[in-house]
Amino acid sequence: MSLINFANILGYYLIWTGLWDAWKYIWEAQSIRKARTARGHSRKFINAAIHNDHIRIIYLIIIGILYHRLDWYLLSSSLLAVITMSYMWWTIYLYYPYRRRYSSYWKRPSLLIYVINSLIPNKIRRHL
Repeated sequence: MSLINFANILGYYLIWTGLWDAWKYIWEAQSIRKARTARGHSRKFINAAIHNDHIRIIYLIIIGILYHRLDWYLLSSSLLAVITMSYMWWTIYLYYPYRRRYSSYWKRPSLLIYVINSLIPNKIRRHL
């Protein structure tokens, strides 16, 4: 078996394992929806995971442009992960345990305030 064939087999296996990696975010989002709260789910974790895959996709595209060869296996695996991570991120946004959620005057914060708040350390940030 040639090295190119072996690399293609590993590439397909990478997509398969990437599918399982992406599916775990759907499982987490479903468990949040079932519990109707995102308590115990880290916003920093999902922000870091999404950021990592965004940087990976940008890097793969730039390397593909420079060397005229895209690594479709890594790119598709990363795209699958970003799509399912975004679904989990949105679910956490919807079910985040906001402090005043059950008050009559409560309004969900904007996405920008939510993102900024999730990036600030807990000791400094204002609790939503």
